[in-house]
Amino acid sequence: MLFADPLPALTDAELDYQPGWVDAAVADAWLAALVIDTPWQQPELFIHGRHHRVPRLTAWYGEPEARYRYSGQTHQPLPWTPLLGEIRQRVVAAVGQPLNAVLLNYYRDGQDSMGWHSDAEAELGRNPLIASLNLGGTRRFDLRRIGGSRIEHSLELEHASLLVMRGPTQHHWQHQVAKTRKACAPRLNLTFRLIRFPL
Repeated sequence: MLFADPLPALTDAELDYQPGWVDAAVADAWLAALVIDTPWQQPELFIHGRHHRVPRLTAWYGEPEARYRYSGQTHQPLPWTPLLGEIRQRVVAAVGQPLNAVLLNYYRDGQDSMGWHSDAEAELGRNPLIASLNLGGTRRFDLRRIGGSRIEHSLELEHASLLVMRGPTQHHWQHQVAKTRKACAPRLNLTFRLIRFPL
């Protein structure tokens, strides 16, 4: 295991969670800068004959070749900023693998969310590593078996924490960040990954 892991053993999953992965003051500074400096977008998806805006703000950064297709759209990466480059170096050192792109998701309140999905796009390779840095408000992260409907485990992702998913996890499990009526502070999630190209 990469870290001392408070998660239970889940079959066909490799999950490592480290609360307090970075000093809280550093995480505070990262959050403040990224919220202000990121050119946020709210993509529109066409689902079941209707246009829907995704219920969160997003931005995609990476190497020039690190295009990423998800939700029916191809996302061209923005160039690394000095701050995101610094954060990436720390995450790479922690996980021991190159990472060439990051998806930023900004959840402004409890009504911003991410539906059930697996990070299993072809450009992520066979057994992708996803390193998820959490800044800001705590949100619940749910896991369920692919093909199932029951939440099998939930984890409270805290400010300054790092969650790493690797190995067969994306083949067998889906995850979500559900809407909540509970009062919660804005949350910024950075999911670093390795895009394998050319495609």
